[in-house]
Amino acid sequence: MSSRLIIALDFGTAEQALAFVEPLAPAQCKLKVGFELFVAAGPEFVRQLVQRGFDVFLDLKFHDIPNTVASACKAAAGLGVWMINVHAVGGAKMMAAAREALQDVANPPKLIAVTVLTSMDKAQLQSTGVAAEPMQQVQHLAQLAASSGLDGVVCSAQEAAMLRAALGQDFLLVTPGIRPAGSDQGDQSRVMTPVQAREAGVSYVVVGRPITQAPNPLAVIAQINANLGF
Repeated sequence: MSSRLIIALDFGTAEQALAFVEPLAPAQCKLKVGFELFVAAGPEFVRQLVQRGFDVFLDLKFHDIPNTVASACKAAAGLGVWMINVHAVGGAKMMAAAREALQDVANPPKLIAVTVLTSMDKAQLQSTGVAAEPMQQVQHLAQLAASSGLDGVVCSAQEAAMLRAALGQDFLLVTPGIRPAGSDQGDQSRVMTPVQAREAGVSYVVVGRPITQAPNPLAVIAQINANLGF
């Protein structure tokens, strides 16, 4: 059994991120590299993490025409990462192209889709022209991702139980917006604790600042892993 904790490396430079990663072991967690760090540190930084034995979630949320997204996914797979993602609102054709691009890759990464960003509430979603409730939109986009052959979705833990029931046990549910009990909510609108997320049926939880800015990150990691049953 491997850890279901994904740590978001919310750092501005490779040096800061590597200093944080140095005391960590791949068995303790997986690592997420997002826009800021990828733009600052580049593909070579991602390769360094992979070479150290970490499962890396490359969180670049590809969203473009199908051919472009397919090419980007194939390039990301070449870095040896464990998981990549696209935006489900790109549509079925785009997601299917991404899936097809990985078919001939040895040890292809997991391919998941972003449904509704966990920073968005009902009012923000409506401001983009989507009249549906966030939970309804998440369910619609998750079903679209599943029918397009993807491995799972990024969603709020608050939608996890619904999606687990609808899409089965093998469909991956990756949940940002996870905050240990008593920690600050930050810029997330739809949050849960690790225990609540586990009980809701999530596959992996993503935690950033409550770990990376903690006085004792290793202690927080150990507590979250315990809460997740690891």
